[in-house]
Amino acid sequence: MLGKDTMSRIGQMPIEVPANVKITLDGADIVVEGPKGKLDWTVPEGSNVKMGDGQIAVERLSDQKTHKSLHGLTRSLIANMVQGVTEGFEKKLRVVGTGYRAEIDSQKSLVLNVGYSHPVTYEPPEGITISVDSTENVDGQIHTPVSVSGVDKQLVGQVAASIRQIKKPEVYQPCKGIRYEGERVRMKEGKAKT
Repeated sequence: MLGKDTMSRIGQMPIEVPANVKITLDGADIVVEGPKGKLDWTVPEGSNVKMGDGQIAVERLSDQKTHKSLHGLTRSLIANMVQGVTEGFEKKLRVVGTGYRAEIDSQKSLVLNVGYSHPVTYEPPEGITISVDSTENVDGQIHTPVSVSGVDKQLVGQVAASIRQIKKPEVYQPCKGIRYEGERVRMKEGKAKT
């Protein structure tokens, strides 16, 4: 059992700030600018952010339960901001099924033909880029890779989940639909024929 004074291990770790990243602190507001873009966030009450020597440290102001729970989260979110503006984040999806197609139109929107009577258009929010790669044949199934990228990790994940929601993978053969790359779809047995 851990002692009561145990600090958040993640929260204690300093965040390394690359030379090409500029960080501005204004009270509780933090702005992170880098080669890929700019992100801002308001640090929650109970956490204190300190900068120095190319590092950021997050401290909690008390041992209250809410402050303890926010300590590691605050550090993780700031680290994600630094990573986002330097490297960016990407989620990969696959549109699977014969006759299923994905393409980008002239307005940079994603157009999906996934078995409905009409194409479905998804307009990405600001700061998100969607790209479609050439179709592949994997184990006899047609796969179209789709990439969602941006500087905001939470937004990239949210957009990828929204696209997957348009046509979730079917759990019966032939398992058509939109899935995350590497996702294993749990198959159900078909109804027994009598």
